[in-house]
Amino acid sequence: MAGAIIENMSTRKLCVVGGILLAFQVVAFLVGGLIAPGPTTAVSYMSVKCVDVRKNHHKAKWLMPWGPNHCDKIRHIEEAIPREIEANDIVFSVHIPLPNMEMSPWFQFMLFLLQLDIAFKLNNQIRENAEVSMDVSLAYRDDTLAEWTEMAHERVPRKLKCTFPSPKTPEHEGRYYECDVLPFMEIGSVAHKYYLLNIRLPVNEKKKINVGIGEIKDIRLVGIHQNGGFTKVWFAMKTFLTPSIFVAMVWYWRRISMMSRPPVLLEKVIFALGISMTFINVPVEWFSIGFDWTWMLLFGDIRQGVFYAVLLSFWVIFCGEHMMDQHERNHIAGYWKQVGPIAVGSFCLFVFDMCERGVQLTNPFYSIWTTDVGTELAMAFIIVAGICLCLYFLFLCFMVFQVFRNISGKQSSLPAMSRVRRLHYEGLIFRFKFLMLITLACAAMTVIFFIVSQVTEGHWKWGGVTVEVSSAFFTGIYGMWNLYVFALMFLYAPSHKSYGEDQSHGDLGVHSGEELQLTTTITHADGPTEIYKLTRKEAQE
Repeated sequence: MAGAIIENMSTRKLCVVGGILLAFQVVAFLVGGLIAPGPTTAVSYMSVKCVDVRKNHHKAKWLMPWGPNHCDKIRHIEEAIPREIEANDIVFSVHIPLPNMEMSPWFQFMLFLLQLDIAFKLNNQIRENAEVSMDVSLAYRDDTLAEWTEMAHERVPRKLKCTFPSPKTPEHEGRYYECDVLPFMEIGSVAHKYYLLNIRLPVNEKKKINVGIGEIKDIRLVGIHQNGGFTKVWFAMKTFLTPSIFVAMVWYWRRISMMSRPPVLLEKVIFALGISMTFINVPVEWFSIGFDWTWMLLFGDIRQGVFYAVLLSFWVIFCGEHMMDQHERNHIAGYWKQVGPIAVGSFCLFVFDMCERGVQLTNPFYSIWTTDVGTELAMAFIIVAGICLCLYFLFLCFMVFQVFRNISGKQSSLPAMSRVRRLHYEGLIFRFKFLMLITLACAAMTVIFFIVSQVTEGHWKWGGVTVEVSSAFFTGIYGMWNLYVFALMFLYAPSHKSYGEDQSHGDLGVHSGEELQLTTTITHADGPTEIYKLTRKEAQE
């Protein structure tokens, strides 16, 4: 009776395979922790207040904050009054990156946060539900002597959420409000060396534009981009893992195709898991180095969503196919209660991502969180996805409990078997439980390392060695799921070796009556593993 490799491989060989996978897992963490720099870098930018007194500001040339062609600028807003400079004539200019530096395609993306320095004035206080309206222009160039090319020009509204920590009295005038950081801009590629932002705050009292927003002294930006060194390590991992998982997937399906029976649902889902892992591994990001593909962030989110949806579905089906009290097996329709929440949750997160990063493909300043309707819509999608995730894990925990209970119940019939056969089935049950625990450990490691990377300072120092925790989290967890999928395809591939094929019944110590009982139990129902067949008999009865 042939089963899966995990059931026919000797314990010694299985330990060797496990040791090799564990070694690769350690290497994956060390690559991120010791070789790669931190995943991202944050850079602070202080805007320069330029003066543009021409009549048509929209057709004005780009105002540079520094350099040989720098703009006419003022250091403080108070300087505008004696020079009779109006608010509409002030342009907040930000050059990206800082002087004597260049941006690089290896940075992959740019995310900017906005911080407004607003001073308290008795005659110009921030009103309730105040909204600041910015006229923002974004340009790029690849040479310091070239002309700027416009990339985007949008009106950018943002709700102000500010508090004043002191009593609003004359002696506290000039102190700054404490305002929340606002989302400002996100670009999915860094295809150019230099970028320029010109930000205007047009005032129109008749239309109530930028009225009641306080006295804005300065505009600060925080730019976040991926580190080029981390990008190279990440691309190298993808390039190495893609052929590894692809070859394992082809080998696995070739083994399945050589069977005399058609593939069962569990084998199809494992193959689908290999496809989704290959899909997320393919290093299409290499093309972003030479092409201005701003949709790479959205595409990456979609690939991750597909993989996790298939992974969650696999866990449900893996448990369900080993439940003895389940009568409908080998049919995906039998799992609609468990797979349904996965589909709904994934769809909600996809719609949310399209509403955010999908719109940002044409408007990099857009954020779904900047309006009340957008915020409510986004929260609705996230809440529905969260509810679906909770329902899924409730179903999964119940199914895991049922599987362990049913497998343990089946162990009560083992003492009636011969010693050799009893030890064989005890080994099968142990290996099945061990795989279930490994699955839970992988999920727990993902959650634990995510929390650790959020609460730590980003790196640990042991003596003279610095470990980048955040980078280790990304490379380690990414490597872990690749190894998990690889192990599933390898261990659950059909084995060409049959248990006891070189031994006679007498050598096994199996009585004729016992052999007849086991044959009836196992071989009448085809399946990928003997545990699968063993449990299926109970379901049919």
